Amino acid sequence: MKILSLDPRIARTELPDGSVELSPLTEFQTYEVFHQKKRGDQHEHVGIVHAPNDEMALLFAKDQYARRGVCVNLWVVKTENVIATSYDDTDIFLIAPEKIYREAGGYKVMDKINKYKGKK
Repeated sequence: MKILSLDPRIARTELPDGSVELSPLTEFQTYEVFHQKKRGDQHEHVGIVHAPNDEMALLFAKDQYARRGVCVNLWVVKTENVIATSYDDTDIFLIAPEKIYREAGGYKVMDKINKYKGKK
């Protein structure tokens, strides 16, 4: 199978039909990088790095995202370990349309509240 590509190195490559098995560490993994500007602040997502292992990902993140700016702490997490909601799960973000529970009208202390306000 010949791959059509603008890159001549890829265009010359003859690959067998079907899927190609990759050996371990052939491709780098992606890591999400979070940094903290000063102690007590929240960590903020600043980008991703591609690295062969966790230690190299931390070094790449330090060089890429903590070299110029102020940074006191880095978090580096494999992208595959990040858990996200599905766009189909919209019902978990719905809010209660009626917020009666926030009003004191449903409680037994309403008489005391009205008395305090000067109502009878």
